[in-house]
Amino acid sequence: MKNFVIRTFRSDDEPDLIDLWRQCGLIVPWNNPETDIQRKLSTSPDLFYVGLLDDELIASCMAGYDGHRGWIYFLAVKSDYQRKGFASMLIDHAESELIKLGCPKVELMVRKTNENVISFYQSAGYDIDPVMVLSKRLTEDEPHDY
Repeated sequence: MKNFVIRTFRSDDEPDLIDLWRQCGLIVPWNNPETDIQRKLSTSPDLFYVGLLDDELIASCMAGYDGHRGWIYFLAVKSDYQRKGFASMLIDHAESELIKLGCPKVELMVRKTNENVISFYQSAGYDIDPVMVLSKRLTEDEPHDY
């Protein structure tokens, strides 16, 4: 029987985590994954999770809370393990930790072309809000070859 464990990220997880993100299509040219990891570790490392199945890193989830609402980022599960409940367990874990912090609402962003992921989040109780996300780049990440 395989054992799934959720724990906080450790620095020695970084190579496997970046490989997971690459496999799941979460790495984009304008975000350096090493920089994203360091940024998360500098703010709320206690809300940065990995999922391990018999010591193999197969999943990840970042959460954040700014005192007004929570966010979920970088939810990923290796393709061989998708649709087996691991993403749902990570979401439940992140939501529970956010509730402990007093967070009243959690949000996330999904590219609108990613219909499978949108369906997954809807099945997990998330609704599409009638809002538009605006963004502005304040710094540029170092180029990377992932």
